[in-house]
Amino acid sequence: MHNKYLSWLSSSTASIYWHDSAVKFEQESAFINGACGMTTNPFLIGATLCNNRDFWEDKLAGLPKGLKGDEKVEALCRMVAGFYAAEVMPVYKQGIPGKGYVCIQTNPLKTGDAFYMTDQAKRFSMLAENIVIKLPATNAGIEAYEECAAAGLNVAATVSFTVPQVLAVAEARVRGKKRAEAAGIKPGLAIAVMMVGRLDDYLRDVAQDRKASVSESDIIKAGTACIKRAYQIFREKDYDTYLMPAGCRGAHQIIDLAGAEMIMSISPKIADLLVEVSDFNEMIDEPVDPAVIDRLMTISEFRKAYEPDGMKREDFITFGSANRTTDQFINDGWNLLSNLNY
Repeated sequence: MHNKYLSWLSSSTASIYWHDSAVKFEQESAFINGACGMTTNPFLIGATLCNNRDFWEDKLAGLPKGLKGDEKVEALCRMVAGFYAAEVMPVYKQGIPGKGYVCIQTNPLKTGDAFYMTDQAKRFSMLAENIVIKLPATNAGIEAYEECAAAGLNVAATVSFTVPQVLAVAEARVRGKKRAEAAGIKPGLAIAVMMVGRLDDYLRDVAQDRKASVSESDIIKAGTACIKRAYQIFREKDYDTYLMPAGCRGAHQIIDLAGAEMIMSISPKIADLLVEVSDFNEMIDEPVDPAVIDRLMTISEFRKAYEPDGMKREDFITFGSANRTTDQFINDGWNLLSNLNY
């Protein structure tokens, strides 16, 4: 299906469209409509291997037999991400910043172990030069992020929902890039994810639990308000880390950011909603209504997410959205893959 909005977004604005799914026919449709990169994670890889088994059967047959546990899961992730990295390599070879990459994610059971994540990231990076390693925006994950950036790897920080997290990631990139250049290493691509829809999901429950005086129309602007604030700070500080809105829950979260020099991770569900959009306008510089932000600021969890100093690095792993998302990556992704028969 031709998606005029995504075609416009990817060809006529500074925004970069990456496809958020590991299903082959969905990837083909996305790239027809302007996608130029892909995000994967354990959940998405589990979903395609379970639901699109016929497509992957021959590739699964080529894996070593008898693998178990993390070794098995890593092999499955490498198989899927490596396949797509080869698929988009011609785009990468064009040398356009932010285009032609595929993400692979480290073990979500190890979000507090910087050494493990760094070691796994280096193994994953050997798959292809256009592989981006996704690390969690925990204290340990950001430590690993800096080490990977210093080694010249392409890195993205995920499990990230707040302004303090993406700022900490951008600063880790600054330090890692400086170290890389001092060692004569070419710096890789750097991304800081903000899961805007997942933040809204969490704040909705918090608001209901605390009987906060906010409406649903306020809640669905929370993630947008946070990423717009982060984008302004990134421009002021001239960070070369790309912000990546992800985990969107509606078309509005892409529409409100249109025109931003961001890499946008867009799922097939959100892409389908954007088919109905007929107004093509760059909205990134349109502020969220200050009255909405004032009402959201009555919720302490929003203040943690919105204020640049709302949390310390050691608090990132305990933020409610982080716990929810990590649990999904573990139980519906990593553990599922560990138990997959092939």
